Amino acid sequence: MTKLTQTSSLHTHLCFLLFLLLLLISHANSQSLQDQEQAVLLKLKSYLQSPPFLSHWIPSTSNTSHCSWRPEITCTNNSVTGLSLVDTNITLSVPPFICDLKNLTLIDLSYNYFPGEFPKALYNCSKLEYLDLSQNHFVGKIPDDIDSLPRLQYLSLAGNNFSGDIPAAIGRLHELRNLQLFMNEFNGSVPPEIGNLSNLEDLNLSYNIKLVPWNMPSNFTQLKNLKTLWIRESNLTGQLPGTLGEMAALEELDLAKNSLNGTIPSGLLLLKNLSIIYLFKNRLSGDIPQVVEALNLKVIDLSDNRLTGPIPKDYGKLTKLTGLALFYNGFSGEIPASIGRLPKLIDFKVYDNNLTGTLPPDFGRYSELGGFEISGNRLTGKLPDHLCYLGKLVGLVAHENNLTGELPSSLGNCTSLVIVKVYDNGLSGNIPSGMWTATNLSQVLMNKNSFTGELPEKMSWNLSRLEIRDNRFSGKIPTGVSSWTNLKVFDAGNNLFNGTIPQELTALPSLMILSLDQNQLTGFLPSEIIPWKSLNTLNFSRNQLSGPIPEKLGLLPVLTELDLSENQLSGQIPALLGRLNLNRFNLSSNHLSGKIPFELENPAYDRSFLDNQGLCAINSSEKLSICNSEPRKSSKISSKYLALILTFGILLSFLALSLSFFMVRAYWKRNGSDSYWKLTSFQRLNFTVSKILSGLTESNMIGSGGSGKVYRVPVNCTGDVVAVKKIWKDKLEEKLEKEFLAEVKILSSIRHANIVKLMCCISKDNSKLLVYEYSENRSVDRWLHRRNRPSNLSRSVHHVALDWPKRLHIAVGAARGLCYMHHDCVPPVVHRDVKSSNILLDSDFNAKIADFGLAKMLVKQGELATMSAVAGSSGYIAPEWAHTIRVNEKIDVYSFGVVLLELTTGREAIDGDEHTSLAEWAWRLAQEDNPLANALDQDIKEPCYLDEMCSVFKLGIYCTKKIPSARPSMKDVLQILLRCNHPVVHIEKNEYVAAPLLKNSKREQILEDCDGGLVTNV
Repeated sequence: MTKLTQTSSLHTHLCFLLFLLLLLISHANSQSLQDQEQAVLLKLKSYLQSPPFLSHWIPSTSNTSHCSWRPEITCTNNSVTGLSLVDTNITLSVPPFICDLKNLTLIDLSYNYFPGEFPKALYNCSKLEYLDLSQNHFVGKIPDDIDSLPRLQYLSLAGNNFSGDIPAAIGRLHELRNLQLFMNEFNGSVPPEIGNLSNLEDLNLSYNIKLVPWNMPSNFTQLKNLKTLWIRESNLTGQLPGTLGEMAALEELDLAKNSLNGTIPSGLLLLKNLSIIYLFKNRLSGDIPQVVEALNLKVIDLSDNRLTGPIPKDYGKLTKLTGLALFYNGFSGEIPASIGRLPKLIDFKVYDNNLTGTLPPDFGRYSELGGFEISGNRLTGKLPDHLCYLGKLVGLVAHENNLTGELPSSLGNCTSLVIVKVYDNGLSGNIPSGMWTATNLSQVLMNKNSFTGELPEKMSWNLSRLEIRDNRFSGKIPTGVSSWTNLKVFDAGNNLFNGTIPQELTALPSLMILSLDQNQLTGFLPSEIIPWKSLNTLNFSRNQLSGPIPEKLGLLPVLTELDLSENQLSGQIPALLGRLNLNRFNLSSNHLSGKIPFELENPAYDRSFLDNQGLCAINSSEKLSICNSEPRKSSKISSKYLALILTFGILLSFLALSLSFFMVRAYWKRNGSDSYWKLTSFQRLNFTVSKILSGLTESNMIGSGGSGKVYRVPVNCTGDVVAVKKIWKDKLEEKLEKEFLAEVKILSSIRHANIVKLMCCISKDNSKLLVYEYSENRSVDRWLHRRNRPSNLSRSVHHVALDWPKRLHIAVGAARGLCYMHHDCVPPVVHRDVKSSNILLDSDFNAKIADFGLAKMLVKQGELATMSAVAGSSGYIAPEWAHTIRVNEKIDVYSFGVVLLELTTGREAIDGDEHTSLAEWAWRLAQEDNPLANALDQDIKEPCYLDEMCSVFKLGIYCTKKIPSARPSMKDVLQILLRCNHPVVHIEKNEYVAAPLLKNSKREQILEDCDGGLVTNV
């Protein structure tokens, strides 16, 4: 018994010793593995030349481990299983020793500049499950032996330059669940073997526009687990497989912008999980099948096809539907009433079809309706009463129908309203009073109806277009029109307005078109009209106006159309009118007399002076009598009196100026003493505070805006000039105070040749002054857009002064400034209000970014910053501001893209078409495969500049992508602009050679063919 006990005890001791030995061996192996992995990682750091973002990769001590080197390293059981080097500007090739990390299951190298072919060294990562090489510079074919990574579940090669065929070997990666191959240079075929990936859940082949035309393989429908199928704009042709409806798990389907034809398979709308369908811009035809089971649908976009028949009534069962777009088709019949009751519907777009009948009355009653676009149909009856019942309606676009009745009363309390377009209908009644003052209301187009009532004294400050021609509006033009400061188009012709034309109408500085013809207006024309510096068209014809034609009409710098016909005007035609370059000119049927100015004796104006009995011409004219050339005595006498009057007037003016000077000087001595002001300088100054204060006169004012007035102030006898922004209120508004402090903070902390230099700030309790270097040529928009260009320049001089080389020079300079703000400032700065009027030009047309009142400093580069409110300028605002206030520097990239479109097209930011801004118009132009050269500014387009202009135009489109992450960085934008004029390829041995204008930071290709297509917006 004792011996047995001893034997048992010995056995126990041996087992314990064996356990300790195994534990020691395991620990030694584990320690050896950790040492090996750390050595590999430090070798990787050295290979990458020890970049700053890896500064925390320091050899570990007894208390630390390389597993703490986050976020680049992920460990499981103290072994490296994940390596993530995302968006770190790596330009070297993938290191061949990367798979010395034996347990890697995840490698993410996306958003870098890795060159060369697919790195086959990754085949040594035998446990790899997740591989992301997207958004790099890889070239060549995807290897035919890609199935050497059999455990892959996620594979993304998107946003590269891979070419050739997509290899059939991908179909042998049987574990694959997510396959991303979008946006490459594939110019071969798509293998049907992809349909063998039975576990696949997400497949994206979009934006591969160079693929040979291909039909969707029928075995794709065997992908029973597929949830997302995106093949947008990838040369997909033919009919959709009838078995598409067998993909039971499908949730999102995007096959837009291909060349599909035939009908939509009825089985597609049997899918219970389907939530998004994008099939727009194909060649699909026939009727839409009924919806039976697809009750999870949230978005349906079948626009721009050849679909016909009625809108299925079953669409009213889609209780989760938020967007329905059926525009640009041939749908007929009535809109099902049940669609108006959908509880989630936000956007409803069915314009340009053949729809008839009345509108469902419940639109807007049960959902937060935002967009309601039904124009270009044959609809009748009333507009739904509840369109803005929940206060979210942004746009009502219902023009060119047969609608009757009054506008919905809910528009009277619709603060969200931006656009109302109901022209060319049979609508009547008064306008809901509250509609006019909706804060965001920008465009009201209601021509050709039977509306009545009077215009209010107060309207939305944001209103830019008011077109109410061919109605029955009456009463006087309100004197409150002077507060409509952003109005650009005012067309109220053929109404019943009476009374005089108010002088206040001339106070609108942005007005481009003014038409009050065919009314009952009386009295004289306004005499003081100098503020109309943007006016292009003036039409007061067919009224009862009397008195003389104001001489100052001849001083309007951009006036090209003038019609004062069929009135009771009298007196002579002012000689200054001869200075105008008029395309349309009519003074007929008045009581004018005397000589026609010599410059207007043009055959093109032969009918412009008819039915004026007292008019005569110096030269022979069939329409007018010849003037008597013998001078009359009375004219000599008149000249003497005129000389006396002028002399007396000059003396009076001199006395008034002298008196004003002494009064102003006394005021400054009393209230403007330097001692009351605090001066904070940021540069060496050659002027005093009193010199600045004395220069803040109306004669020196050169501009004004939401944050104050700007003055041009001479500061010494040598001709030095500064620009002074004045924010001067009895009680400084909190918003202006914040903008002032923001601008001081930004400009006092940064220095760059392409950012306006802040010299000092001068302040006291209720007054704030910012003093900048003066930019002789003012802002880009004054040169670029005809209505804003300097008034002392003729049209020809204007365009010579801002030819394409100067515009490209301006684009490069502005990009340098923004690039410095985003990439070189610590912390980075986001401007938030980039636009052509905030880019100033010095005497050599060097661009300088200005107006930092909305700028914010980002806490950390690349980190989202939360803004307090949506700000910015119409036409330049990035779309993400509509649904989030968390934005980053990509909003500046979007706005700068709009500026590039302005520079190449000559259009303004809001000048797209009736449905779109400039950015949206440019996207649509490219999507419709129109020659891009047709969009360029005809005044400067020359063959030698065509390629450059097209490249910059396309860069502008890329910058205005809807998804922020898809936009390039300003660093990449600058690089592309610099290459535009010098597309030289530098060849270095053993290095990948990048062609000019290749890719931006997210590697989308800027196509080289000016007349070619363009990657669509996502």
